[in-house]
Amino acid sequence: MEELGKLKIIAFTHRDFKLDDVGKLVLAEEERPARLQELKNRFGWSELMMIATCNRVEFIFVSELPALGASNHAAITPESTAEILQFLYPGLDGTEIAQFAEKAATFAGVPALVHLMKVSSSLDSLVVGEKEILLQVRQSYEAARGMGLTGDLLRLVMDRVVKAAKEVYTHTRIAEKPVSVVSVAYRLLKSQKTTPEARILIIGAGQTNKLFSKYLRKHGSTNFTVFNRTLSKAEELAAELGGTALSLEQLTSYNKGFDVIITCTGAAGPIITPAIYQSLLAGETSTKTIVDLALPSDTAEELRTAEGVQYIGMEYLQDIVRRNMNERYLELEAAEAIIDRNVREFRPVLRQRQIELAMREVPHKIKEIRASALNNVFVEDIQQLDPNSREVLEKVLNYMEKRYVSVPMVMAKDILLSKSNY
Repeated sequence: MEELGKLKIIAFTHRDFKLDDVGKLVLAEEERPARLQELKNRFGWSELMMIATCNRVEFIFVSELPALGASNHAAITPESTAEILQFLYPGLDGTEIAQFAEKAATFAGVPALVHLMKVSSSLDSLVVGEKEILLQVRQSYEAARGMGLTGDLLRLVMDRVVKAAKEVYTHTRIAEKPVSVVSVAYRLLKSQKTTPEARILIIGAGQTNKLFSKYLRKHGSTNFTVFNRTLSKAEELAAELGGTALSLEQLTSYNKGFDVIITCTGAAGPIITPAIYQSLLAGETSTKTIVDLALPSDTAEELRTAEGVQYIGMEYLQDIVRRNMNERYLELEAAEAIIDRNVREFRPVLRQRQIELAMREVPHKIKEIRASALNNVFVEDIQQLDPNSREVLEKVLNYMEKRYVSVPMVMAKDILLSKSNY
């Protein structure tokens, strides 16, 4: 069986499953070492690693054994997938296991290598160009290696996978432009040269504003006031930011001025009316920025184009996101060409490693042959030699032994190189 044909993957991803369903397959970190070792032993795999992110759970393993119900060694069948799931997730019922097994994506050999490269290069991500996936894949491998689950083939595969992904990120623009509303909005605000001391009012303490405010905090902003309908949630976010928490009702009486408003609430109508905006200004006349991440907008329509207001709204942000995403998709062809080249380059690397492993036995075998010749086959002839002749014979044998060890490796490499040129 070709060495690469032993590489197999069973994948449960956002492409085929709801994210909540994928989440059912994530093993608790404290359970993983024991459970994965049991899984590897149960099915006789020589190597194993598991990738688990918010939108995928994948099992990458090395096995020479045929799958249950398969007609060849490479195939992974729904029956074998179901058997693996039954062993690893005893809490799943039969219907769930059948659905997972039927819809799972499976790969073996070269397609498995290509899949890993696409995953690590974010071509298979929920958001194309999401570079974090490469770090997650590397951490997954390092964790498995630390558990003693991996070996030589996965080491070589992961070296090549990481190399290919780095080349995709370096030589294409697939991850160059942001494609999340929050990251685009932050970049636009940053382009306005907002200072760390800028007074920032955060209206709403939901997930979107939490994420945005953490961007700001990470990059040096220090002056936050958080307004929220439920005061306890405002206090929670304000505590994380080192800011002040107020109830949403206090927005109408706030008079300390501001430089930037970040707003995202679930209100049915505008939160920032002309009257409230004027009150918030507290008599200041400098230009202010409103970043409105709400749908529908939290900002009254007349304020969005008012003099002295830099307005960043969802319609504009979503248009940028769409254009950025389109640009990323235009890079797919170049990214796939990089992956194809790395797959081609990997074959001779793998063959050379197989030769190196095979050649480890050559010195030992030569020593065995020499010992047999001296001590058994020609022992009587050697005993008739004088001391000087025996010394010369030893020198000749030592020289031949040292020289011969290198000959098979050199010849094998020459053959390998000549084949790779076809």
